[in-house]
Amino acid sequence: MCIGLLKKEKFEIVNNPQDAEMIIINTCGFIQSAKEEAINCILEMAEYKQNGKCKYLVVMGCLVQRYKKELEKSIPEVDLFLSIDEYDNIWEKIAELIGKEIKSKNTLEYLDRIISTGNSTAYLKIAEGCSNRCTYCAIPYIRGPYVSRPKEDILKEAKELAQKGIKELIIIAQDTTKYGIDIYGKLSLAELLKELSEIDGIKWIRFLYAYPESITDELIEVVKNNEKICKYFDIPLQHFSDNVLKRMNRKSDSKSIKKIIEKIRNEIPNVILRTTMIVGFPGETEQDFFELYEFINETKFEKLGVFKYSREDGTPASKIKNQIHYKTKQSRFDKIMSMQKKISQIKLEEKIGNTYEVLVDGFSYDNKYICARSYMDIPNEDGTVFIKNTGKVKQGQFINCKIIDVKDYDLIGEII
Repeated sequence: MCIGLLKKEKFEIVNNPQDAEMIIINTCGFIQSAKEEAINCILEMAEYKQNGKCKYLVVMGCLVQRYKKELEKSIPEVDLFLSIDEYDNIWEKIAELIGKEIKSKNTLEYLDRIISTGNSTAYLKIAEGCSNRCTYCAIPYIRGPYVSRPKEDILKEAKELAQKGIKELIIIAQDTTKYGIDIYGKLSLAELLKELSEIDGIKWIRFLYAYPESITDELIEVVKNNEKICKYFDIPLQHFSDNVLKRMNRKSDSKSIKKIIEKIRNEIPNVILRTTMIVGFPGETEQDFFELYEFINETKFEKLGVFKYSREDGTPASKIKNQIHYKTKQSRFDKIMSMQKKISQIKLEEKIGNTYEVLVDGFSYDNKYICARSYMDIPNEDGTVFIKNTGKVKQGQFINCKIIDVKDYDLIGEII
């Protein structure tokens, strides 16, 4: 959004902060580790005001929405903090900062989207905010309640992305499976996916953050039968113990979680299931953790990430007295990750000898290997397929390869 505004006003976009006269940082304020990462980035970029060409440092996003006053006091090196509530006036704020005359209308409708995720893949947001009110999560307080984008707007943006050469769409929202419930009165993700798949030029479509209670039979059927929809479900379960799920205010229980996983795997051969879990939630007992551990061991997710519970200001869970010691959190985290590493190794070794169509994302730093992904992997989260570079393959190209080996969480392939 901000990049599009600046490009429209004839600013040159540079990749190296050393060359930038204005550095704009978009922040996350969801969990403690993300907040720390954002603060470190701000301080690092502030150095360029002394040692580089930077004249203006602008910080925006969720961290500013939550802690604007505190940030203004503690980091005076920043010239402008922009909260989410101020996005409608973003250009006016920046123009005032740099003393530049406003030439464009203060609207985002005219903007040509600038894609920063390569020439082949783009993220497409279909909703903003969240209404689930999980007790550990600050997103509803930052982003507000769930608001779906009109389908017409989404399809228009998707067609524009296809015209730019985008081949893979990654559909995102805080909860993609709730799409449409607020404006159409029904869960409409399956219908949206069908219409997106009709757009010429788009080859792969995948959606992230599918909450288990809203995965419908219709959605499973679309994933099963539509060639463009990747056979991949990202389902943030967070836990399996009914006691913990109830305190988290999750809408699913252990029985319904097992049922939906079994249904997806029975209906869609070779489906990839990805999930995230939280350990150390307030009041999590040894029995609760044991139930989670055994569930993961039994279910054997293809992809799994674990978070240590982060106590977030203003959330109901932050007020629970029985907080878990950080060493206990770390121990439980280590146990699950150690088990999952073994599960992942077995799952990946099963792929040896199989042939997959992969999308070339780029090349290794020494240019010896092609870095690609199959339908089984999302960018920057899952693994990579490394293939010896023949010099005949271009970024953004789809090629067929045979898997010949495994290295850690990645696959090694050869072109066929």
